[in-house]
Order: sequence, then C-alpha cells, then structure tokens
Amino acid sequence: MVAVQLVKRGIADPLVLDAMRRTPRHLFVDEALRDKACENYALPIGDGQTISQPFMVARMTELLRLTGREKVLEIGTGSGYQAAVLARLAARVCTVERIPKLAARARMTLETIGVSNVWVRTANGTVGWPDEAPFDRVLVTAGGPAVPPPLLEQLAEGGRLVMPVGPEDSQRLQVVDKVAGQARVTEDSGCVFVKLIGKYAWEA
Repeated sequence: MVAVQLVKRGIADPLVLDAMRRTPRHLFVDEALRDKACENYALPIGDGQTISQPFMVARMTELLRLTGREKVLEIGTGSGYQAAVLARLAARVCTVERIPKLAARARMTLETIGVSNVWVRTANGTVGWPDEAPFDRVLVTAGGPAVPPPLLEQLAEGGRLVMPVGPEDSQRLQVVDKVAGQARVTEDSGCVFVKLIGKYAWEA
C-alpha cells in the first residue's frame, strides 16, 4: 500500500510513510471489507461515515508537519485510523466523534493495537475540545463550508490547521497557519469528504 498508493502519488515524508506502514488499516474496517483495506478507496464504516483513502490520510498528515512534540486535535474520529497514524507522530491526540457507536468502536480498536496516547470524546466536533486547548495542530476529517471559529480559537500561536473546505460535493484542503493571532490560509489538493455536522458547519 505504501509503495503503490502513497510513494507513487507523491507522499515523501519518511516519518509519515513509516507511520502508515506501521498502522494496520485492515483492523479499522469491517471484516467483510478487509480485502480492500490496502487499496486507495474510502470505505464505509457505518452510520453514513467512511474511512478515508490511504493517500488522503497520508497527505493530510504530511501537511500537519508533525515533529513528535505536538498536541493534536482531530475532529471526526470515525474508525480511529487517522488518529492511530497521528499517534505515531505526535505526543498526544485528542479526537472528537459525534456518533457514540463509532467513538466506542474506535476507542476499542485503538486499545487493541496498543495506542496509548489518544483520547476519544463523544461530542460535537465543531466546538472543538475547549478544556484541552490550546492545540499545536488541528485536523478536521469532514468537509465544511468554512473553518469553525472555535477551532481557530483553540489553535495555538504558531500552530497549523488542515481541513477540507467547500460545498457539500467538492472541497479543497485548506492549510491555516496562525501567525500573530491571524489566520494565513493556503490551499492544497481537491477532495470530497463526508459532511461536517454541527453549529459551525452543516446543521444536522
């Protein structure tokens, strides 16, 4: 998967490639789909949600520029796969999932593979995790019309946020760097994610 789906598509950070190589994606999907786990597809995980394709997981992780010292906020735990990858590259990961069943399953899978630096909360992700703020990095794994203001507020000075932003059927990855209290926005590749639901995104 790493050689064919990631390296050939331009993922170059050796730490990200190693984290992807060491994280067993097949354990985060239903048993009936495990033969497709190493292919570059988003796969259903129930409740209208998906596990992102490996390339997109790797690209978003690469854009965060993690050094191993950061506290990361992830919005949209889903299967827990992205959190597991982040856990290999950051000091602490706080991940928020609005669907209780998915949060419980992700927590169990993370425990099964021995990940000990991820904390899972069931809540509305658009309001972030205020009592754990500030965060050095924020990663949003669902698409919204704009970056929710609470997430920018909880981003530390000098921190970086990555999120798919745009209409429901087509987004672009936005990279937001917080410099002198201001958001500096650049854009990366196009993408399509499930909808970010909540007060500061697409209302339920």
